[in-house]
Amino acid sequence: MERDPEELQYLNLREILKESISIPKSSPRTFTNITLLLVFPLSFAILAHSLLTHPLVQKINHSSSTANHDSLLLLLYQLLYLLFLFAFSLLSTAAVVFTVASLYTSKPTSFSSTLSAIPRILHRLFITYLWISLLMLSYNFLFIAIIFSFVAAFPPDDSNGPLVVLTFLSLFVLFIAAHVYITALWHIASVISVLEPVYGLAAMQKSRELLRGKTRDAATLVLIYLLLCAAIGTVFSVVVVHGAKDYGLVVRVLVGGVCVGLLVVVNMIGLLVQSIFYYICKSHHHQGIDKSALYEQLGGYLGEYVPLKSSIQMESLES
Repeated sequence: MERDPEELQYLNLREILKESISIPKSSPRTFTNITLLLVFPLSFAILAHSLLTHPLVQKINHSSSTANHDSLLLLLYQLLYLLFLFAFSLLSTAAVVFTVASLYTSKPTSFSSTLSAIPRILHRLFITYLWISLLMLSYNFLFIAIIFSFVAAFPPDDSNGPLVVLTFLSLFVLFIAAHVYITALWHIASVISVLEPVYGLAAMQKSRELLRGKTRDAATLVLIYLLLCAAIGTVFSVVVVHGAKDYGLVVRVLVGGVCVGLLVVVNMIGLLVQSIFYYICKSHHHQGIDKSALYEQLGGYLGEYVPLKSSIQMESLES
């Protein structure tokens, strides 16, 4: 890292992105392996799963003879996709957060050491992800329930049309705001689960506390990330998935490759930003970042439980 994380609270959003992009230069081989073996499969799956499900959806809509079989196959594909997405999201997050923290503490980094640490990290991240997923499902169900209740209480007609539209727009804005905030909460809680001895609900509570005073910056970064992902996904869907009649195979393959490449970059930068933003929030709240404790925490994931008491070791951390 180019600067001490305690100084990161003074960076604006543009400088945060610049700082995040510069991190892989400190260990290019490690981040290249993480990108190719973890972030690329994740990004490819996010886009490519629709190539499998779209033909099945069309068959189900146009054929009743095999509808049951195709529906079960579609359900199986979706289940496998969610499991793959969940697994590689955990692996990518654990790998990037661990590697960035290792660079910060001047701990030697390599892809093999990162892989060795991941098994001890995963169960903590897994529990945090489960609680965040439960929160996401809860607020989605609540939003749907509110919409149906409103429609049932005030059926749209000529007399209340403008009011209904305005209400729906207001609810949609609130839904997006809640989604962005929970996403920011999720990202910081994920970093906390790796770097601090808390996870699950405790990590979510700590994340909420750290975001105070930095909620606007976090929301802006999350919104940029979500909009970029949505734009890439839309182009991929229009050209690659649904564009067989309008675009040739070569164009679809090229556009698909570009979209996957762009999503890999966006996801990788997103993981780096969430790692950096954790330190920004800690510094903003004047919470000291103990390098020696963090060094030992990372060493614990590798089976190294030797406390740092030597002045030589401490000097190496401060360099």
